[in-house]
Amino acid sequence: MQAWFHEILQWLALPQFGLSTLFVVALVSATLLPMGSEPAVVGLLQLNPHLFWAAIFTATAGNTIGGAISWWMGLGAHKAWHATRQRRRAGLPDIPGAKPPRTLSRHERRVRIWLRKWGAKTCLLSWLPIVGDPLCAVAGWLNLPFWPCVFYMAIGKFFRYLTMTAAILWALPG
Repeated sequence: MQAWFHEILQWLALPQFGLSTLFVVALVSATLLPMGSEPAVVGLLQLNPHLFWAAIFTATAGNTIGGAISWWMGLGAHKAWHATRQRRRAGLPDIPGAKPPRTLSRHERRVRIWLRKWGAKTCLLSWLPIVGDPLCAVAGWLNLPFWPCVFYMAIGKFFRYLTMTAAILWALPG
C-alpha cells in the first residue's frame, strides 16, 4: 500500500501532470461525490513547494467549475421535478416508479426562505465541509442567478484553499 501511495505522489510531482491532476481532483471533489481535494494540494506542494500559487489557483478553478456543475445539476433536477408536478396537475398518469410528493419540514422551509433572502451570496459558504457542495446544487434548484453564484463560489473556495493549505503546510514538519 505504501509503495502505491509513493508512486501516486511521484506521479503528482511531475510538473506536466501535477496541476492537471489537481484540477481534476478538485473538480470531482466539488460535485456531490464524497471526496476531499486538500490532500492532493498538500501532496503536490510537499513535492513542489514552488507551485504554491499555481496549485491554489488551479484547485480553486477546478473546485469552482465543479460547483457550477452542481448548480446545473440542481437546476436540472428542479426542471424534472417541475415537469412531473405539471403532469400530475394535468391529470396525466405518473411515470412508473415515481415517488409521491412530500411536504417540506419546518426546518426545510426556513432554510429555503433564508437561501432566497440572501440569494447568490449564500454560495460564499460553498467552502464548508459537508454542506458546501449540496448548497451549490440547492442554489441551482432555487434558480439563483448563475454567474453571481459562481463568483461567490470562487471567492469562498479560494480562501478555503489558501487558509487550509497554508495551515496544513505550516503544521507539517519540513
